[in-house]
Order: sequence, then structure tokens, then C-alpha cells
Amino acid sequence: MTDSDSTQTLLLMAVFAVASLLHGISGLGVTLVTTTALASMYPLPHAIVLVIFPSLLLNAMTWLSGGGRSIWQNFTYYGRRYWLLALTSLLGSILGAKLLLWIDSTYILLVLATVIGFYVISALLGKQIRLPDTKPVLIIVGFSAGIIGGATNAMSTILMMYLLSASSDKNTIAKVGNMCYFLGKVAQIIVLREPIMALSNNEWQLIGLLSIMSIVALLIGIRLRRFLPQARFRQLILLILSVLGIRVGWQGITALL
Repeated sequence: MTDSDSTQTLLLMAVFAVASLLHGISGLGVTLVTTTALASMYPLPHAIVLVIFPSLLLNAMTWLSGGGRSIWQNFTYYGRRYWLLALTSLLGSILGAKLLLWIDSTYILLVLATVIGFYVISALLGKQIRLPDTKPVLIIVGFSAGIIGGATNAMSTILMMYLLSASSDKNTIAKVGNMCYFLGKVAQIIVLREPIMALSNNEWQLIGLLSIMSIVALLIGIRLRRFLPQARFRQLILLILSVLGIRVGWQGITALL
């Protein structure tokens, strides 16, 4: 391994550790932060492939563990009540992941930057957009969130608009959200299986290392949650996303010119 490879590995470990730690503390999207950071280092499809498995593990942990229920109880409880949202987000994610193979990633980078901008501005203004809790809205939101998530890993920006209307319980919102994010990762694995199978042994070792790092940092963040002000960390994540979003947007614009 060259010095540049070692430096890049350490940088990736730092990105995943910080994002997972902040996710454990504040509950905000580790997948969005890591994808946006890696999109400034790699082509977007490759960045998403590197993020899939660490995110899959963290989403599964958040969805299936805790909340006063066993893993099986969490699986059946939220699966029965939100199966239609899960199904539509899965189908949308399959289409979104296919867009990575069909469309120039320059345009998807611009979509990612736009979604991040919308997310950050809404949070800074303190506005939570809520959508009606009806079945047609559920289907539309689930499918569109899946498309955005499959192509950019930014599913949460759309999905939260519906979940905030469907439930006032923060635990339910987190569990259902991570169930949909998990299925989005499964969809990406199905569609992007060829790029995934083409990964080198070194890249698989890196993914394994990043996965372990993410889990450890997430657990530390969850333990720190009760002692530290979440609002400050939410602000920090918004700042990080703003910087990364501007950088990704600039990449997309310069690639078009």
C-alpha cells in the first residue's frame, strides 16, 4: 500500500467514524454525510457502492434493536404496519439505483446537491414539511423517496415529510425510516451487483474496516447522546452537509461546462 493509499484509507475511516458518531448522538443521516463526502473523492456510483454495506448494518441495527422489543418483534411490528411504505420505497430504490447505470452521474450530483440544499435550508428555517397521512400520498412519497434514495442515498429528505405526519413518536419515525433505508440498500445491492462483484480484495477489506468503524462509532454516539446537547451536533451536521453539498454541486456544474 502506497503512502497515498494509506492517507486515503485514514481519511475514509475518519469520515465514517465522525458521521457514525454524530448519527448516534443526533440521529441524523450517516448515509447522506458519507455519500456526499465520498462523492467528492470518487465517481458517484463507486461512492455509493462503498457506502452500501456499512449503511446496511447501521440501518439494520437502528431498525431491529432496542425500543423495548426483540429483533423479531421489531421486524414484524413495523413490517405489518408500514409494509406499503416499505414496498413502494423498495421499488423506487430499484429504479433509482438503475438511474446510476443509465444517466450521466453529473446530473445525479446536481440532484444530490439540490436535495441537500433543500434539507439544510428547511432545517435552518425550523420548518418541517408535513404531508397528509393518506394512502395515495404514502405511495407517492414512498416511491419518490426510493428513487432519490436509490440514486443519491438521500431518501431521508423526502421520507421524513410523510413520517412526521404519520407518527408523533420519534422512536417509530426512526425505526420505520431505517427499515426503508435498509430496503433501499438491498435494492442497490440487487441492481449494482456487477460493480459490487468487481470490487478488489483491498476494497472489500476497506469496506469491512469501515463497517466495523461505523458500528463502534455509532454505539459510542448512542451512549454519549444522553450527556451531550443534540441541537449543537445537528447544527454541526448541517454545516458539514452545507460544505459538502456546495462542493458536490460545484463538481456537477464544472463537469457540465
